[in-house]
Amino acid sequence: MGKHITPPPPSGRAEDVNLREALEERYFQYALSTIMGGPCPMPAMAEAVHRRILYGMHILRLDPGAAFKNARKSSAT
Repeated sequence: MGKHITPPPPSGRAEDVNLREALEERYFQYALSTIMGGPCPMPAMAEAVHRRILYGMHILRLDPGAAFKNARKSSAT
């Protein structure tokens, strides 16, 4: 998948590592593991709490194609 990073040498001296490259590599590995083990593709495979969230979103018509909805309650009483 990516470069294998070896542990520091036994002498206790740290070797110079390009911080940017090291962080990019680790973030890439994290992102791939998140995507691969991420959300389940079918609601039927979701746990009960996730099904309730999906159902609530359906009732509120919260879908990607819907218009923006403000989270604040209306001031009309």
